[in-house]
Parts: sequence; C-alpha cells; structure tokens
Amino acid sequence: MRRFGCRHEDHPRLGRRELLQVGGMSLVGAGLADLLRLEAQADTASKQSPGTAKSVVFIFQSGGPSQHETVDPKPEAPDTIRGEYGTIQTGVSSVHLCEYLPKLAARTNKFSVVRTMQHVADRQFRNEHNSCHYLLHTGTTALPPGDTNASITLPREGRISWPSIGSMIAYAAPTAADVALPAVIELPRAALMKYPGRQPGLLGPKYDRLGVDLAPTCNAKDAAGSCPNCFSHDDPILDPERRPGPHAKAWWDNSSCRNPDFHLPNLGQTAGISLPQLENRTALLRRLDELRRGIDAADRTGAVQAWDAYRQQALRFVLASRPGRHNPFDLTQEPDTIRDLYGREEWGQGFLVARRLVEAGVRMVQVNLRGWDTHQNAFRDLKGKLLPSIDHCLSGFLDDLADRGLLDETLVVMCGEMGRTPRISPISPNGKNASGEPFTPGRHHWGDVFPCWFAGGGIQAGRVIGRTDAHGGLPETEAYTPEDLAATIFHCLGVGPDREFHDAAGRPYRVYRGTPIRALL
Repeated sequence: MRRFGCRHEDHPRLGRRELLQVGGMSLVGAGLADLLRLEAQADTASKQSPGTAKSVVFIFQSGGPSQHETVDPKPEAPDTIRGEYGTIQTGVSSVHLCEYLPKLAARTNKFSVVRTMQHVADRQFRNEHNSCHYLLHTGTTALPPGDTNASITLPREGRISWPSIGSMIAYAAPTAADVALPAVIELPRAALMKYPGRQPGLLGPKYDRLGVDLAPTCNAKDAAGSCPNCFSHDDPILDPERRPGPHAKAWWDNSSCRNPDFHLPNLGQTAGISLPQLENRTALLRRLDELRRGIDAADRTGAVQAWDAYRQQALRFVLASRPGRHNPFDLTQEPDTIRDLYGREEWGQGFLVARRLVEAGVRMVQVNLRGWDTHQNAFRDLKGKLLPSIDHCLSGFLDDLADRGLLDETLVVMCGEMGRTPRISPISPNGKNASGEPFTPGRHHWGDVFPCWFAGGGIQAGRVIGRTDAHGGLPETEAYTPEDLAATIFHCLGVGPDREFHDAAGRPYRVYRGTPIRALL
C-alpha cells in the first residue's frame, strides 16, 4: 500500500562528522571514498571479453537448504529418506521438484539447476557452517592453512585468506565510473551475517562490500537462522498457547518485524546536517578546494584532481540515498502490482531492491535468505514458511527481470553453503529445543552434495545437471566445487581464466582457479 505524507526516518540526516568524511569518508565501515577510489584504480589493463552478464545477483540460502525438499526429491526412497512431501512435474520431461514449488516448476524455461555441487574439503570441514561459508563465498576448496571450523570465524595474525567472490568481482569487473554505488552490496540484514568468507582477503579492504540493513529489528531467538517474517524453528508445537506473539504466554515476542516493510539504509546519521543543506554546502566545498589547488599548484601527479573525482563520487552515493525514484532502496517508488509480484515479506523485498540496484549499475548484489538450517520442525516450517516464500518471490523476480529485458544480462545464482543429510532424524534424541519441547525430525548438515540454481546472464535455461544416488546423498555423475561455481560466475562476466591480481607484496594470483560448468553455458 502506498504511503501518503512522509515520516521523519525517511529523510536521512548527515551528521557533521560524516560530512567531514566525504572525501576521506567512513560512512560505511571501511572508508567509502577510499573504497570507491581504489575500486576505480583496479587494474583493467588486462583484456576482458564482453561477457554475457553485466551484473550478478547472488541469493544465499543461509543454513543450507535440503536437496530432497527442493530440486532433488527421492519419491521412491524409504520414508526415512523421502520425507513427508510429494513431487510436482516441471516443464522438463521426467524432472520433478518438491510439490510446494509449483510456480517455479512452471518456470523451468527461465532457470537451470545443478544437483551435484559438493565440498571436497576434509570431512571435518565440509559439514560445518563456518567452514562451508568460507568455502562457498570465496569459491575455494580448502580453508586457509592453520584454520579450523572455530578459528575461521576469528581474526588471526598471519592468515592468508582468499578474497570473496564479491571482492574479486569488485576488482576484476568494477562498476562504471559514473555509478555512484559500490560494486558489491549485501542485504537486507548485513549486521546479522558476520560469516567467514565475505571479506576481501588478499585483495585488501579497498575491495570490501557494502552491507546494508533494511529490515526491521528482529527479536527471534535465533534471528540469523529463522525469522522471515517472523518465526523460529524452535517455536512450540505441543503448546499452542505459547506460540510467538505479544500475548502473555508467548515464549518470545515476534511483533517487532511482523510488518516487514524495509526502511532506507541507515548511514550512521544522527541529528546533523540534512541532505538539502549538504547540497547547498557543496558550493562552499568547491571554493575551499579552489584555494587548496592554489596551494598545491606544484602538484604534478594529478592526485588533487583524482581526489576531487573520488570525493564527488562518494558524495553522489550519499545524495543517491535520499527518498525518491532515484534511490534504489526506496521501494515506495514501485507500483503495487510489482510489490505484490515479489511479495511484501523480507525475501521478496530483498529481491526487489536487488533488481533496482542492478538497474542502478551495481555489479553484484547478495541477498541473504535466513532460515534454511532445518534441523527440527523441518516439515512444518518448509511447507508453512520457506518453500511458499521462495516459490513466490523467486518466480516474481525472474518474471520481472525477463519482462524488463534484464534477465539476459543479469546472472542469478542461488544456493546455500551445504545440503542436508539423506536420513531424517531429530538433532538430539530425547532432547528438547529452546522452547522446551522435544526435538522434532529434520535433516542435518551435509556437504557431500548440494543444489545450486542458475538463471539469466548467459545460462542456458531448462537444464537439470547432475544426478545423485537413490538416497540423494552422493553424486553419481560429474560433481562441481565452489571453485567451479566461481569460475562460472566470472566466465559469464567476461573475466578470463588468465586474469590475475597481486597481493600487497606483489605476488601474483589467478582471480579464479576452477572450471566453468560447461553444461550450463
């Protein structure tokens, strides 16, 4: 529903401290002006093919979705493997999806699926969130030397960490010079997603991503693992009076984000200088800069002119965050028909912001979808929350991209950091969950095989690649690693296998080391 009038929080104000930092600016963690400046200095001398994709939307199913309950059901397996759901025929002969994905089953002409992604790291690494996060998001097959599942989440002196795929994109395929936004943006709850593998590693902080928080505060007991919008896998089943809500007997109050409407990004503003005032003061800044140029007239390196360009780009980003049609985060600019096409909940709104950011020239948008760590109450929550949501919003997203002529130039990739075990079981026999009820069945961590969706950006649609065994636990045909996933993304962006980067000591590294998944191309 469109909003009439305005709210104070929709008009961000720029604090004086932040104003002084435009040009040496640290509005968004690492200095924004530095990030923009150093992105612009990325080595683009190497020849690069045009590629089939201009942008990437990476949809991260945090927690690891079950292959059985999505794209690789096993209806002939025993019920302890098969699960509770039936299947639905797709537009591809003999290919079925889970019965709770009917819209996606009708759109197999818009996407392809690889069923045989896998981790090849040692077993103690391939089945744990921390290590699998690192492996997936860096597009690698091993943790940094000396790291464990526990240590990879912590700062460690001497770590040689591979850059995230996003940071590599910022380096190898930077945004156009006239784009005011950073190359890589992560949403909608970046503050909750402090997982390993998302950092720039060897590339250095100049290629870091911008994480933005757009969704309302969530009070879920496991806010990073559940919520949209708004539940927990620990919610009681046996005692309905304790269901989440604002009532007296609820085991937690989920009212904080039952209305999931996004707000505009908070750039750290407090009471200070409004954006119109900031615009009026740019003339004063120009005059001060002119005086400084006179002082620095002897400068022959062009550094002063470069400083001006980077400061102006940083300022454009701040000004682009105003409410209005030019702000990609302002969903009030979209008609109700489009809002409904995507869905009004957190995931759908995240996809809609992603489309607007792609239109604004951002190179990669990562949309985090929480809730896929289904150890317990799996069949209740998949059927009641997760599957209908992804079925609706991903279908709407693909339809909208296609209708706007954006799908052919936007690569869409969706996966989690792992799959789930073939066998169904409670996470702890005779144990109780956080709400005090006995654990109900679900599936647990499984890195030996997991699915990945691909659409647009040079991907051939309507293909199902790879076959798993009768229990959906191991690949029977060729399998692909996160290195191959990264190679596929870079291939679609036109980044060749010989492209290199150098660390701070000047040592060369290949941007990617895997092989593109040719069956997709």
